[in-house]
Amino acid sequence: MDMVRSQQIAEAGLADWRKLAQGLHARYLVDGFSGGARFLVAVGEVGDTLGHHPRVTLGKGYVDLKLVSDDAVHRDDDGTELVVEWVTQQDVDLARRITEIAADHGLHADPAAVSEIELGLDTARSATIAPVWAALLTGSADAQGRGTPSDEIRDATDRVPHLWFGDADEHGSTGQRFHLEVYVAPETAERRIAAAVAAGGTVVDDGDAPSLTVVADQDGNRAVVCVDASAAATD
Repeated sequence: MDMVRSQQIAEAGLADWRKLAQGLHARYLVDGFSGGARFLVAVGEVGDTLGHHPRVTLGKGYVDLKLVSDDAVHRDDDGTELVVEWVTQQDVDLARRITEIAADHGLHADPAAVSEIELGLDTARSATIAPVWAALLTGSADAQGRGTPSDEIRDATDRVPHLWFGDADEHGSTGQRFHLEVYVAPETAERRIAAAVAAGGTVVDDGDAPSLTVVADQDGNRAVVCVDASAAATD
């Protein structure tokens, strides 16, 4: 099934959901663990019917859901097809059904609360070092390049954050190579960055804001606040 682009997600009007990194994310506020469990039973039944299910975290007072397809098809400009992990129409369809189920259960979404963390490592030798990180993070060589045409490390069960590799000069700086990618909802990014600055952080690069804003702590360690504003629901 073809991957769905950010603009198509925006046009789908998924008010409860936000596109973070590769998937759609939603948080629903529930009345205790049992209330969340009842909601998930209904979600599971619809997922069984559609043959697709979300990834789920059930906590005290909330249910977090992530929708992503392992077999999305990406087409390059030359027509080359690649199978990637991304949002497809089945994710959009299930997101709509879940929103309906939440309304039936009297649940409200908290889309500003969703977040996703990924790791970035700058290197000139991703193919060489990726097997080491696949083994360390997941214990499986299959995690290297899973759902991506690159050497990125992705655990099939989401136990650990994804690790992707950025470009670096092999003989370049020995400064910070690791950094965090903090994906947040568009309406949250400005507050998140302001809170970091109020705590002593510094915005060191906002040239690609709001999509990417680089923030450093007092020791110079950097993280990137990431937003997919083009996938935000349109009226």
